[in-house]
Formats: sequence, structure tokens, C-alpha cells
Amino acid sequence: MKTIKIMPCLDMKEGRVVKGVNFINIKDAGDPVENAAFYQEEGADELAMLDIAATVENRKTRLEWVKNVAKAISIPLTVGGGIGSIEDIELVLEAGASKVSMNSAAVKNPNLIDEAVKRFGSDTITIAIDGKRNDKLPSGFEVVVAGGTRSTGKDAVMWAVECQKRGAGVLLPTSMDGDGTLKGYDIPFTRAIADAVTIPVVASGGAGTLEHFYEAVVEGKAEVLLAASVFHFRTFTVKQVKEYLKNRGIAVNL
Repeated sequence: MKTIKIMPCLDMKEGRVVKGVNFINIKDAGDPVENAAFYQEEGADELAMLDIAATVENRKTRLEWVKNVAKAISIPLTVGGGIGSIEDIELVLEAGASKVSMNSAAVKNPNLIDEAVKRFGSDTITIAIDGKRNDKLPSGFEVVVAGGTRSTGKDAVMWAVECQKRGAGVLLPTSMDGDGTLKGYDIPFTRAIADAVTIPVVASGGAGTLEHFYEAVVEGKAEVLLAASVFHFRTFTVKQVKEYLKNRGIAVNL
């Protein structure tokens, strides 16, 4: 059995960690550097940092945020939001990120995935897939971009398969329907993508109970469990989640 990783996520806006519900109704959740150091101390395996307003505001990721967080931790850091070119990836990696996550830019120009993989290696490139339900598409899930504000007409599962073919190392699907709701990961969405690819899939959006983490592994087939609200508002610690999973027979690094 694969060892499951826990990945707290810092959603960033105006220099602060924030958290919304269904990509809106944003609330403050603290200082990024303090949060990052705290999560590493608690046993997080990796950390994600997403500049949630970058694409909507049509700007690049704020590199100073990346630098400050990267300095405070030694675990891998995946940075996303506003990354739209090879140069952007280079700058974010130079600022201290271990991996980059692309979404809107990859949908707009899929060749960017090939170029990025060739230049920086498959392990460095994560493709985030924001999806929402749409019964008109074969899988029932549609890719949305620009922070969930634009529909693409693209089938999310078919896009996941294409991303793997182009060399992406990790997929990070987030369900707009589940984001921040604390009602559980969107298991059908996560599972549909995990079943279609062989690269690691990150479950993201909606974790609210310890059971939700277990379901994401057993039913959703995710290898990495990303969560924000439950960690930022201290509902659970990373350690509690790991101990719970271990007691349920899931392999984790304690």
C-alpha cells in the first residue's frame, strides 16, 4: 500500500491566508509564515500555497510570499496561481518552491505542460483541475478556470488523461461544488480522475471530518490529502488526521 501524504493548503490573498466556501465568502485565516512553520512542526508531509486571486486579477504569483514561506519550512512546497509561462515557473522555483501547480494557463495552452515537463521534470509539474458537475459531458464533470468564474466546455476526466500523457507528475482536482463546505471531498469527482490515470491524485475541497480523509483514500483513491479550513481553524491537527488514518489501516508517516 502507498504511504498517504497530508498537505495543508495556504490559500493566499493580499498577503494573508484566507478560506472561502465554493470559492467565495472569503475569511481571514492567519499569517502564511506562521501557519507554514506550524504545519511542518505538526508533521505535514507537504504544503500547498495558492494565490487564489492571481488569475482573476490577471497578475503573476507574488514571489515575496513564496520566498517567506519557503524560508520557514523544509518540506516540499507546491505553489499555484497566476503561473502562465516557463519564465513564471522558473521564478517561482527560484523563490523556493519545489513544485508548481498550473490550471488556467495549461487549459489555455496545453503545450505549456510539455514544455514545462521537458525543462523542469515531471515531478515539478502539478496540474490543478477545478471541476463542477455538468451532465452534458461524458464524465459528468466540466473543467472551470479563472478561480471557478469561467466554464470551458472541457471534460475534466478527459483533460486529466491528456495532462498525464503530456507528462504532468501530479493532478490536483478540486470540486467547486465541495470547496470549503466541510461536507466531504467530492468522492465521485476524485475517483473518476484517479481511475483514469496512474499518476498521484490529490484530493482537495471539502474535508470536514476525520472520516472524510479516510473516504478520500479508500473510495476516492487519492494519494495526497489536501485540506485548509479544518487545519486553519484548528478543528484537527495534522497529527490527529494521521493517527486516525493509521488506526484505520492506512499507511502514513507519523
